[in-house]
Amino acid sequence: MLDTLADLANSMNAVLTRFGFPTHPTDSYRYFIGEGADSLVRNVLPKDHLDDETVNKSLAAVQDEYNKHWADNTKPYAGIPELLSALQERKIPKAVLSNKPDEFTRIMVEKLLPDWSFHIIRGAKPSTPKKPDPTAALDIARELQMPPCRFLYLGDSNIDMQTANSAGMYAAGALWGFRTAEELLANGAKTLIENPQDVLKFFNDSQKTCPRPSNYC
Repeated sequence: MLDTLADLANSMNAVLTRFGFPTHPTDSYRYFIGEGADSLVRNVLPKDHLDDETVNKSLAAVQDEYNKHWADNTKPYAGIPELLSALQERKIPKAVLSNKPDEFTRIMVEKLLPDWSFHIIRGAKPSTPKKPDPTAALDIARELQMPPCRFLYLGDSNIDMQTANSAGMYAAGALWGFRTAEELLANGAKTLIENPQDVLKFFNDSQKTCPRPSNYC
């Protein structure tokens, strides 16, 4: 829903510059992010500087930097506000699941998507494995009292598609996000969606859950 790429890249590059390491083009960060901050740091540091001290120092620094600058450029993707309004009008339950820290995920949604309600907003918690482990997705299904196969899981990365399939949810790849159609399909996308408004074809005014092929659920 939110295009966070520039602020993540700028924050990490600022830390790399501070510590005397090479920076990376913003577009390269599409393939560095998605599995949490620790993974991001390990992806961008030079391979000969992956010792625990450097990783931990860089992780603390980028978390501090991102906390200051996460909203500089981040905003909803084009078409997302209209999609959320349409889903809300249809009373479709909505949940957010992120590998960003739980408290921070809630702050981001509340600040940048204030006009829409979500039944559940969940980020990474120490007690729960991160995506692509399906535990958090299945917890959301239980809390909403809906079978996993009735969920449209919309994501833009290999991690999202893996999570959806592991949880038994319908994996829909968003082509306006971070990764390519080829990667989404290779990781189990059941369908690809070009524009946010195309999500609405999965719903109609009488349905509160996503329709599936008859043999899916």
